[in-house]
Amino acid sequence: MSSAAQQSEFLALGERPLDPGVPENARPRVGTIFLRTPGLVTRTSMHATQRLAWIDALNEARVAAGEGPLSEAETEEEWAHSVDLLFSDGHVLIRPDPAAMDLAFQADELLQQQLRISKRQIRFLNIANDRVRGALRARGEYWRMSSVPRLQEQIVAHIRGARVAIDGLPIYYYNQSTGTRFVTLQEFDALRQQPDHVLRKMLLEIRTFSLRRNRQGSPEIDFFLAAPAFGRRNLEPVDFVELDGVGLRRAHDELAATFHGEVPAALCEDNPAEIEWRNRMFAALISGLHETAAKEIVQGLSPEFFLQIEWLPGARIEEGELLLDPVFAEADALQQDAELQALCDPRAREFIFNYVREFGDIEYVNIGRIGHSLSLRREETRRTTVYIAEVKQLGNPVPVVRIIRLHKWGIAEHLNDGVDLLTSILRAEDYADYILDRRLGCRQLGMHLPAHVQTRRISERYTGRNERYYGQTYWTTCLERDYVDGRASDKLPDASYQNPEFNRRLAHLLGEAAAVNLIVGRMRLDDASVLFDDGDEVILLDAGGLPATLAVSDHTGTFTNYQGDLSQDLATYAEVVNRRAPRMPNAAEFAEIYLETFVQRFDRTQEVYRERRRAFDSLFKHRPWDPGGSMAFRWFHVLKRLDAADPRQLAAGIRQHLHLPAPSA
Repeated sequence: MSSAAQQSEFLALGERPLDPGVPENARPRVGTIFLRTPGLVTRTSMHATQRLAWIDALNEARVAAGEGPLSEAETEEEWAHSVDLLFSDGHVLIRPDPAAMDLAFQADELLQQQLRISKRQIRFLNIANDRVRGALRARGEYWRMSSVPRLQEQIVAHIRGARVAIDGLPIYYYNQSTGTRFVTLQEFDALRQQPDHVLRKMLLEIRTFSLRRNRQGSPEIDFFLAAPAFGRRNLEPVDFVELDGVGLRRAHDELAATFHGEVPAALCEDNPAEIEWRNRMFAALISGLHETAAKEIVQGLSPEFFLQIEWLPGARIEEGELLLDPVFAEADALQQDAELQALCDPRAREFIFNYVREFGDIEYVNIGRIGHSLSLRREETRRTTVYIAEVKQLGNPVPVVRIIRLHKWGIAEHLNDGVDLLTSILRAEDYADYILDRRLGCRQLGMHLPAHVQTRRISERYTGRNERYYGQTYWTTCLERDYVDGRASDKLPDASYQNPEFNRRLAHLLGEAAAVNLIVGRMRLDDASVLFDDGDEVILLDAGGLPATLAVSDHTGTFTNYQGDLSQDLATYAEVVNRRAPRMPNAAEFAEIYLETFVQRFDRTQEVYRERRRAFDSLFKHRPWDPGGSMAFRWFHVLKRLDAADPRQLAAGIRQHLHLPAPSA
């Protein structure tokens, strides 16, 4: 920040943002913060007019002090050192210029220091831009990216909250990142109901601002679902000032008719309850520089995965010193603030300490929390908390992405059941061994799992139901693995299935995976339903976009069914084909390859077991034998069942559940 800015008193024109003393509907929604001469403008509803208002105010002050007005160069400097802001849902949203991130961070500091706005209430837009994202990443501040609504009710609320005005009626839907205001056919057509002077004013406003572009390079006003066939060129030749009332309405009718001709008949009404209109409008409101719904944010993360991540405060290393995000200190001071405590997850801090203690060359760490499973299965009754870590080390061009899954049966869970501390520790350790033994068993039988896993522990303070140990420090065990880079098998885009060769290769991979999945008895514990093709099977594509390999990202549910009849679970394996068949031109071929590969993989696993029976049978001999369900007991029965199974009969059973579309004539 310049010395002039530091020496000047902060000047505010208009209401201050997020003022609890001002009714929400009366609070400003748009602001511009200035850095050369520090100040904030919230008057008017457009950034362009706020910049003009700022220069006017500075010139008035200079004249009153006996000085001349700002020169043209000084005016340009004031504008160049300004940052656009938006105020929404209790947050200040900074819309940075990707080429001037230093200004965005100066604005961030000024908001915190001068306006006393908490850092947790300040977020950044334009996060699909590499420069913006990279600047936040390097500060350990992914958590400050403005989030995209994911649930239907959130999307509807976002659309309804996007309604804005300029100087007249609130008929526009505002894209916060690009600054474009969309006018819909319904709103444009409804202007006919207004009196002549209002109709004239609104048509002039629409024409004027549809001809302008903001400093993002985006149109100030655009026409929803009609551009580019209908737009500013249609309005530009019309002289709305000189037309009398009859001519004005005739001109509006003609424009509305042209607009109507470009909008699909089913989308002429503004209706967030109608799924296609809602999706098209939502796409328009997050498009351009804020395409988080369609782009990968962290290198290697698939879009559906990124959208499930709630990023938490992270850390960076400067000159060998660990700099935790200052919001952690704010949380330490405000223990009663539940929202702040949830944001500053103490586990995130523990994960950061683990990495910094282990690696001496870290640049930054970003930690995210995954709120719910990406698979189709329901949440288990016990906790299944999953975190993601992005760790950048010096000398490595890209950061490492790791998945951290907390064990469901840890010390705290056993304490909650009334067990004493020592027994809880021993049982938690037994469970940690059981998790790793299951992984070993899966790999022995051919399941393609991530190559590297690591057991970690973090300390926590007990706050559960067992009053005897309330406040006791204990250790939570978690399993950390590499992130599997690819697309979940159940979330492949429909367009992929139009390629017969894509389907052939996919059928081969799914057939092999299905055989192993059936052998290891992977299913839910609560309802005994099979877990397969529901989010954990990840397809890696080759350079041509065709399926190359399949990896199972998590072995949850394996060895749950270790004694049941395999023929009882075959309907689920048929659904792998049934769900995709309507989208495929070669569904019958897909089914045949899937079944043939299933048999071949099952056959091969049996052959390997029979050739190396002793190695398989003795794998868990050193583990306790417990008919209640120890790994050694489960392993014995899984191998016995494998040896006795007939893969061709199993494939025939799957075939009985297939429902293929009739071949086209």
